[in-house]
Amino acid sequence: MEIEWQAIQSQPTTPAAAIFNKPVNSKHILLLLLNVVLLIAGGSVGPIFVRIYFLHGGNRKWFASFLQTAAFPFLLLPLLFSFGRRRRRSSASPTPLFLISPFLLLSSAAIGIFTGLVNFFYSYGSSYLPVSTSSLLISTQLGFTALFAFLIVRQKFTAPTINSVVLLTFSAVVLGVHSNGDRPEGESTAKYMAGFAMMLAAAVLYGLVLPLMELMYNKAKQDISYTLVMEIQIVMAAAATAFCAVGMVVNKDFQAILEEGHQYGLGETKYYVVVVFIALLSEALFLGITGTINYSSALVSGIALAICIPISEVLAVLFLHENFDAEKGVSLSLAIWGMISYFYGEYKTYLRNKTVTMEHMVPISTSLPSPVN
Repeated sequence: MEIEWQAIQSQPTTPAAAIFNKPVNSKHILLLLLNVVLLIAGGSVGPIFVRIYFLHGGNRKWFASFLQTAAFPFLLLPLLFSFGRRRRRSSASPTPLFLISPFLLLSSAAIGIFTGLVNFFYSYGSSYLPVSTSSLLISTQLGFTALFAFLIVRQKFTAPTINSVVLLTFSAVVLGVHSNGDRPEGESTAKYMAGFAMMLAAAVLYGLVLPLMELMYNKAKQDISYTLVMEIQIVMAAAATAFCAVGMVVNKDFQAILEEGHQYGLGETKYYVVVVFIALLSEALFLGITGTINYSSALVSGIALAICIPISEVLAVLFLHENFDAEKGVSLSLAIWGMISYFYGEYKTYLRNKTVTMEHMVPISTSLPSPVN
């Protein structure tokens, strides 16, 4: 759940329009494809491993939340590479190791703590819900993002945005009406409904996180580069991990991990394999999102994220043997329709802004004085 791609979509320092205009060569295309693969792998396979953890005896929700951001130290490697490149190119001395300002540092840490709470809600919901249900519920965060963006950063509602909110709302309603139809065997109705409510709460809160990030970028008094975005993500992930670590201490998860591994249904070795894959796939998702935005656009990143939902549905049916009935089919169709509507609206906004920008940049020939004969 560290999907912060939309936060940099409309900030003034790096508008989406600028991200579309990337120089294209074979290396650029290769890096873009690599990042898209990382994004889709993390976004579609990651939820499967989270569900596997809970299905076979894992019961530590704070631990599962902790794992979703625990691999953030891997992000230090591209930052060190970026620092070395800046140091070689810079004629000034000395080259700063970090670009993040105190304001962005504190703001990122605060949003990171909030993200840790979102991760907990997501893990709680995943412990009781099938992947095919949780994926559809979490997709409704786009609608909540649009609502909170209107309230916090005054982003205007457009017809496609309103259509998206309505469709995603109906998608969740269809699942809610059919809430007991896919309840796992042996699970009480109370636990299932609690998982449903927590997953929906995760979508609501994550919809709030993204506009808060956009507000932070808008108030930052410095250029938002790809390196700076990586630094912000490290701070957010570190804060989220620390928040979940506190929850683990209170819940005595650290003492219980070894015992949980011994008693895991698939065996102790596979327990640690599942745990490692949750952490790595979560990090792959983040790297893929950030890289796709850098080498293409936030729109392409969002489309790739939308592709993850039907892939997750298929994987859940094939490997977890989950049921996929008519109600889920209707809900999935509404969710995909809503996401297409949302991204279509974003694309139209981009084209409109690009036209306005070009009109301001290109001189009008009729406004020039006529040459004197």
